[in-house]
Amino acid sequence: MADPKGFLKVQERELPPRRPVPVRLMDWKEVYEQQESGALKRQAGRCMDCGVPFCHQGCPLGNLIPEWNDLTWRGEGRQAIERLHATNNFPEFTGRLCPAPCESSCVLGINQPPVTIKQVEVSIIDEAYQKGWVTPHPPERLTGKTVAVVGSGPAGLAAAQQLTRAGHTVAVFERDDRIGGLLRYGIPDFKMEKRQIDARLAQMQAEGTRFRAGVEIGRDITWDDLKSRYDAVVVATGATVPRDLPIPGRDLAGVHFAMDYLVQQNKANAGTVVDNQVSAEGKHVVVIGGGDTGADCIGTAHRQGALSVTNLAIGKQPPLERPSDQPWPMFATVFEVTSAHEEGGERQFLATTVEFLSNEAGEVRALRVAETEYLDGRRVPKAGTEREIPADLVLIAMGFTGPETDTLEPQLGLPTTVSGAVSRQADYTTNEPGVFVAGDAGRGQSLIVWAIAEGRAAAAKVDEYLEGSTILPAPVKATDRAISV
Repeated sequence: MADPKGFLKVQERELPPRRPVPVRLMDWKEVYEQQESGALKRQAGRCMDCGVPFCHQGCPLGNLIPEWNDLTWRGEGRQAIERLHATNNFPEFTGRLCPAPCESSCVLGINQPPVTIKQVEVSIIDEAYQKGWVTPHPPERLTGKTVAVVGSGPAGLAAAQQLTRAGHTVAVFERDDRIGGLLRYGIPDFKMEKRQIDARLAQMQAEGTRFRAGVEIGRDITWDDLKSRYDAVVVATGATVPRDLPIPGRDLAGVHFAMDYLVQQNKANAGTVVDNQVSAEGKHVVVIGGGDTGADCIGTAHRQGALSVTNLAIGKQPPLERPSDQPWPMFATVFEVTSAHEEGGERQFLATTVEFLSNEAGEVRALRVAETEYLDGRRVPKAGTEREIPADLVLIAMGFTGPETDTLEPQLGLPTTVSGAVSRQADYTTNEPGVFVAGDAGRGQSLIVWAIAEGRAAAAKVDEYLEGSTILPAPVKATDRAISV
């Protein structure tokens, strides 16, 4: 146990300070400053080393949280990163991007603010990189088997690293010009600078993983051809089809999907010249959708120089405290002020967009919005409450409906589920021998921690398929679930 009286002596959460808003809006660097080591140790010392650590239940990866909390409190950073890497390939990603369901499950959270598990995690990996503790782990022998991983997001990269270390020759295919999937182009730099991805890719390349960017499977290479070239194929293409808002005026100029907008800015930050880039500079911006993608659009719009930013959410404002129908250790939905919300703009809840209004040039000039009311369990616009919100740029950030299957299904014959995901079994296999599905492609839109967990588990099943047995860990079974906003 870290500090037997730690949770009694320190009862408040201490998080690293964010850079001042006027300063951070001038660049695209991460918003958090490095946390003082004393505060970090105090937070790690609050861990109770529970007899039944429910934080394990909250984390799909089964991270050994009490162990590396204890090692952090003792100042044993090298041992801490070894325990962290034992279950998580990419703690630098989860420590920055995961909403931390482990913290919702922290036993201390029953009557106190939970341990800052996510911040301890990211501090461990950051120290490891700074001190050169993150080194390649090439396989001791090669099996002679080959695996193609399609998609270079967290699920694909996790599967690729596990399979490479098992001795297989692995090639990762990515249709974009750079490896990383939505980690690369969907996440703004102010949440995670891309040097984090580059450092991990360098380790993976040194281990033997091969990367093939700018290759779209299904068009540049057919799925059938890919399957014939490799002993196994892992489909980890993500759930990238955006949920649309089919209302009058949807085709007006100035109405865009959020991810198209974010990708353009990330490419520009990477030094790519983006023709006709959509910019919020000098515009009244409306972001439809109250989730993480919507918050990413808010922060991006502010950095581009928007005149105003309004965020619309169709549902009710979440409560400030854990609601009674989401008791511990469930992952609770509570009101959150992210760094992007802190930077400005207005958030409106129970707002249903009814119509996009046009100017004479065919461009969006405003939104007609009504209050949301609940009738027979459905959310509908309340009659007589319509009003207009000025808008020169509208970003639809309402989530995703599933993976792109326009080439996968006809070329490889993989069916889809009722929710639009690629059909698979609990062991990640499909009706096509040697083809496996991991991450959001089979699960639907979900969390980064689930993607990594599924990538690791699918890798174990691929290894077993190729070798007859495996020693790779398989933390979770594959599931298909309904996709929520």
